[in-house]
Amino acid sequence: MSYDLIVIGSGPGGYVCAIRAAQLGLKVACVEGRETLGGTCLNVGCIPSKALLHATHMLHEAEHNFEKMGLGSAKPKVDWKGMLAYKDDVIGQNTKGIEFLFKKNKVDWIKGWASIPAPGKVKVGDDTHEAKHIVIASGSESSPLKGVEVDEKTIVTSTGALELGKIPKRMIVIGGGVIGLEMGSVYARLGAEVTVLEYLDRIIPGSDGEVAKTFQRLLKKQGMEIITGAAVQGAEALKTKAKVTYALRKDDSEHTIDADVVLLATGRRPFVDGLGLTELGVKMTERGQIATDRQFRTSVDGIHAIGDAIEGPMLAHKAMDDGHAVAEIIAGHAGHVNYDLVPGVIYTAPEVASVGETEETLKDAGRAYKVGKISFMSNGRAKANFQADGFVKLLADKETDRLLGAHIIGPYAGDMIHEICVAMQFGASAEDIALTCHAHPTYSEAVREAAFACGDGPIHA
Repeated sequence: MSYDLIVIGSGPGGYVCAIRAAQLGLKVACVEGRETLGGTCLNVGCIPSKALLHATHMLHEAEHNFEKMGLGSAKPKVDWKGMLAYKDDVIGQNTKGIEFLFKKNKVDWIKGWASIPAPGKVKVGDDTHEAKHIVIASGSESSPLKGVEVDEKTIVTSTGALELGKIPKRMIVIGGGVIGLEMGSVYARLGAEVTVLEYLDRIIPGSDGEVAKTFQRLLKKQGMEIITGAAVQGAEALKTKAKVTYALRKDDSEHTIDADVVLLATGRRPFVDGLGLTELGVKMTERGQIATDRQFRTSVDGIHAIGDAIEGPMLAHKAMDDGHAVAEIIAGHAGHVNYDLVPGVIYTAPEVASVGETEETLKDAGRAYKVGKISFMSNGRAKANFQADGFVKLLADKETDRLLGAHIIGPYAGDMIHEICVAMQFGASAEDIALTCHAHPTYSEAVREAAFACGDGPIHA
């Protein structure tokens, strides 16, 4: 079969690319080896983890806040099998939704695992298909760690953590990044004793320092133990438990702790095995990513790459933007992604969201800036809903007042950050936000108050 475009991988980048290209009139196929579409994100990543985060947040509300609101009832009982069934139902709804969109847009699903034997050819099983253009959207996989052998039962990645046979009494999380803290938060709410081991001296590396410090304090308040500066030396699955050995970097002292389950969450790496890229001569980066130019072209004519397989943040929404842009480019239109305005979100409670510069990056660049910050304690809606932890921080140029970055830790931070993304896309100032009417009472009023704080000062503080 011959196509204008074959997309390898049906994750957020791949399926968006395939659908958009089909909308632009191209004959498109998408290769996927899983039994369902949607890639890691929909099957064993973003969507199922958010389902469990939501379920356990509801559990927390019932256990701690319902009675305060006059909702007296027996404490809820956790039905773990039922919770997993709910999670699986959410996955099914979303993956079937992608299948429907493929049919609606006349995208062929070629089932199986792909390789590229030569430019313009994609081999799946015994069949070889021809394509004018190929887009690699193969995603990523969990990064290994020396001395830690994953069995997805006792020592697990995020995939295994989403389908444990029972709730562990004690869990060790290796890695204080987004995945480790989200999944650790799920099991902490379910009653597990969770210990996070982070190699660096702070959690969520690369984030705003004040946000990271506040976030760590709030997670500890929720019962999670966080040990920073911990270099994990090994993890071993025994008959009835797991054992993790680590050394504290500050004094080289060695420690051993036991747990029922160990979650390895030290990051992800591009999943490109089996594609035949070495034989094709596709240039790779030092970090094992596919090297591309600004139009997503690899070093081999006719082959493009997007998403987690190339440089940039490994985020589903970044991959989706890549997919949309490369489809436009292949179809002869302009395709563009503003990588300076890709927001990052951690879906714990409270949520953490950010976009643009941090105070640390601005200081390193020697750029003069000002800070507008407001606590959710000053927000009436947040106090009414027992969600007053955290703050909104805006960073603006000291002279021009142009917005440079935003950092939110608090309720619905992942939704509120987009007001700032849109504003920054249009080069708005903090004053532009401050002079825009915000509905009352809403959490978003905190964004406006932070904008006021960049000027003469907030009203409610």
